[in-house]
Amino acid sequence: MNRTDRLYAIVEELRAVAPRPRSAGWLAGRFEVSARTVERDISALQQSGVPVYAEPGRTGGYCLDKARTLPPPNLTPGEAVAMAVALRRVAGTPFQAAAGTALRKLLAVMQPGDAEAACELAGRVHLFEDAAPTAPVPRMVAGAVAARRVLRLGYTDRTGAVSTREVEPLGYLGKENHWYLVAWCRLRDGVRAFRTDRITTVSVTTEVPAPRALRSEDLDIPYGRVRQLALG
Repeated sequence: MNRTDRLYAIVEELRAVAPRPRSAGWLAGRFEVSARTVERDISALQQSGVPVYAEPGRTGGYCLDKARTLPPPNLTPGEAVAMAVALRRVAGTPFQAAAGTALRKLLAVMQPGDAEAACELAGRVHLFEDAAPTAPVPRMVAGAVAARRVLRLGYTDRTGAVSTREVEPLGYLGKENHWYLVAWCRLRDGVRAFRTDRITTVSVTTEVPAPRALRSEDLDIPYGRVRQLALG
């Protein structure tokens, strides 16, 4: 069991028996790790805002405040990333730290596979600092990166020239007022950014291309500072 799975499982184990405690030794045996590893895991959960506390005494251990936690919310990876994008709007306000804690709590109770998929998808979203894009994104483009299918786009560039492109979606870039689909363009044989409000038509093919990484040099933009979206 990897650490993400184990953190999720610890929360669910403590939730199931709350308000009764589970000792570090009991949890270590349950998850086949050392008591020290359990203590580090509990510390990580506490730092992320999960209300786990230690109850002293011979029959003590770790307890979860069930009244202050959520049951598994069954968020999809896309929904978790949507929340992360929305919560960026509170940056610079008195609620910035609370927003990060709220997101980490949600991640802690997501299904492990969904949490990992959400983190992978978030790693493909990049935003200019202080950007709050508002332009609409076509529905099929919005799901393109998660679906990992080749798209056929009708596209009008900034000069007004119209072309048809087959692209392999790699990620998203949010700039002031606009979203861009970052993709490998087969026509240009390279990475290109397509402004979503200039995409006139979209069709999703059945082709699943070989995975391509979205490298930092692909986003070497000469103006503005770009940051990867983080969950938590």
